[in-house]
Amino acid sequence: MKKIYTFLLCCGLAITLQAQQEEQYTQFMYYKLGYNPAFAGKDGSVSVSALARTQWIGFEGAPQTQLVTFNMPVLNGRVGVGGTIARQTIGVTNNYTADAAYAYHLRLGNGTLGIGVQASIRLFRINFSETIGTQPIDTDPAVPRSDQSRYLPNFGAGLYYESKNAYVGFSIPRLLENNIDLASSGGVLSREERHIFLMGGVNFQLGEKVEMQPQILLKYVGGAPFDADANLNFVFFDKFTTGVSYRIGGSTRTNAGESAALLLGTRLTNELTLGLAYELTLSELRNYNSGTFEGVLRFLFGGRKDRPGDFEDPRFF
Repeated sequence: MKKIYTFLLCCGLAITLQAQQEEQYTQFMYYKLGYNPAFAGKDGSVSVSALARTQWIGFEGAPQTQLVTFNMPVLNGRVGVGGTIARQTIGVTNNYTADAAYAYHLRLGNGTLGIGVQASIRLFRINFSETIGTQPIDTDPAVPRSDQSRYLPNFGAGLYYESKNAYVGFSIPRLLENNIDLASSGGVLSREERHIFLMGGVNFQLGEKVEMQPQILLKYVGGAPFDADANLNFVFFDKFTTGVSYRIGGSTRTNAGESAALLLGTRLTNELTLGLAYELTLSELRNYNSGTFEGVLRFLFGGRKDRPGDFEDPRFF
């Protein structure tokens, strides 16, 4: 029965005309490059991160994501470059994405403004041989007997402004609304939707050893419900981070939101930072899963160039 639900879930994702299609990350502050190419180079040194997310644990066919990303400044920080390789699975659907980002940074007021562009290629693949129906699939000529796939090139752009204690960014990572139909009928049943992101955060010094960091990520897709992530983190001794996160959406009946999460982070060494998140589902799906787990490791080679002698810490500014 679970596999039947998985098949129905995949079919629903494939034919949705207007919905949130991009992956969601609770610790978006560790993965700003994935939302905004203008962030490239803002870590101040060569930064490499690995992120893994298992959503709706115990729900067969639920989304899973693994990715590796890097970014670095060049030309004395005036330019930043970066890239990401990611894999996402939902049931019998697999997405493989490669992004390359370029950003130019210029001084503006008390901070810097990044202007970024991005090119990407995505392989969209469905393995129909793994599907199970309520009746033998071999008797239905409408269901393919093997893998079907399509390559989807795209490009996007963004702006990212950062001062000493705050940041704000606006981006559209994929501007083209590619046809993602795998059939050759000539019609368009589904396509990639254009996602618009607005992110921001502020750093407050509460004491000599404590900082407070509220941050928000707003997400908009035409015709889809408005979506947003908000988190509040506290940093202790420039080393330990703890906080909570909340995602709106989910149930339209209870209005409880999609999920709430606990965030933990620490600087393991001068160069290595670990971030962990556990999400509790608030929508009706909470009865069918054990939550969502997400982990990220970030390695910064040599510390930030704009702060000589200082290495990256759990702060996100």
